[in-house]
Amino acid sequence: MARQRGARPWPTPRRIAVLSVHTSPLHQPGTGDAGGMNVYVVEVSRRLAEQGVEVEIFTRATAGDLPPVVEMAPGVRVRHVMAGPLEGLSKEELPAQLCAFTTGVLRAEAAHPPGHYDLIHSHYWLSGQVGWLAKERWGVPLVHTAHTLAKVKNARLASGDRPEPRARVIGEEQVVAEADRLVANTSFEEQDLIGRYGADPRLVAVVEPGVDLDRFRPVAAGSEAAARVAARRRLGLPEGGNVVAFVGRIQPLKAPDVLLRAVAALRDRDPRLVDELTVVVAGGPSGSGLDRPTSLIELTAALGISRTVRFLPPQTGEDLAALYRAADVVAVPSYNESFGLVALEAQACGTPVLAAAVGGLVTAVRDGVSGRLVAGHDADDWARALAELLAAPARRLVLGRGAARHAANFSWSRTASGLLAVYRDAVAEHRARLTRRLAGDAAALGAG
Repeated sequence: MARQRGARPWPTPRRIAVLSVHTSPLHQPGTGDAGGMNVYVVEVSRRLAEQGVEVEIFTRATAGDLPPVVEMAPGVRVRHVMAGPLEGLSKEELPAQLCAFTTGVLRAEAAHPPGHYDLIHSHYWLSGQVGWLAKERWGVPLVHTAHTLAKVKNARLASGDRPEPRARVIGEEQVVAEADRLVANTSFEEQDLIGRYGADPRLVAVVEPGVDLDRFRPVAAGSEAAARVAARRRLGLPEGGNVVAFVGRIQPLKAPDVLLRAVAALRDRDPRLVDELTVVVAGGPSGSGLDRPTSLIELTAALGISRTVRFLPPQTGEDLAALYRAADVVAVPSYNESFGLVALEAQACGTPVLAAAVGGLVTAVRDGVSGRLVAGHDADDWARALAELLAAPARRLVLGRGAARHAANFSWSRTASGLLAVYRDAVAEHRARLTRRLAGDAAALGAG
């Protein structure tokens, strides 16, 4: 929607309510239901606050010692809403708590003068259901980001994984129909919203996620090898040989088993490469992976590669950046990703990425420039791609430098600016609609 030259600036919301029902931005990404969405909400909220927008994030309280309100950053507050037992609940259990959560959100707003929030931004379909009611009650526009979509996940289901329930599909369809604006991470997600969910194309905006370019940054050219050794020392990894890292939640969707099976296949093809290889799996069980939390350890034993694989807990801050720099390659074999923040963070550190050619990874990784994309999840195909990278250090160096350049195109400030444009658009259209309605009511009264 283009602005006319000389028109009044579109209104920027003063204060927004961000809804994140199922996972708190204060939780550690990499385990449970905490992942890329947590990072997204945290980083975008901070950047919005830096641009003068107050942000209040509503999330479910999961412990009795949590304060009602936490200041996460200047201009960003997290509100813990009492909804159900003070413990972690699976996403399948949370729909039963949406009424309680919505009540808590509405009560928080009712404690302020009317018009306290100018806009609602909901994340994931559970939050979208709450936002749908709140927007009607408050008379403000609803912007929604799905992050993942049930129809897409079910179409690309990992072997042995549980399909998303019909109730979620219906819930997503309702939110898509009711939201004033839908934010897609990539053009692929935009097409999924339009083609699979019947979204109005005029209401869908593509705003790509970013990466913290201050924390995740490449080392100076020529010092890559020394930096790699230092990072490995920090994490207690072998200083020599090759390191391939998987970072993320341990669940079938993220497909760490694909990497392990590829390493076993590579051992049969080229035992020497595997003799000099360390595979790091950093993350915790999540989703259907909680059904068998030790399954990945059992798989490494069954494949005969236990001595090759090192399991680490989820990494944070500089330790996570060190892990990316310690690796020669970061593998992202997911069956679906709305974008793939791990891939972007690794590339920002100057590490090439080997990723599945699915969803947002096609955008996050530039094939042949910042890494390699593999069609499908066949272990032999992944073993071949892995062998090509591990056997060619000069090629990895070129890809690593290309990875840093590619990632530099993405930043959270850029994402926040894109969202602000969507917010202004939604607020302007909402106010115009109210103006037309009031004019119509006035005309009707005059005619009476």
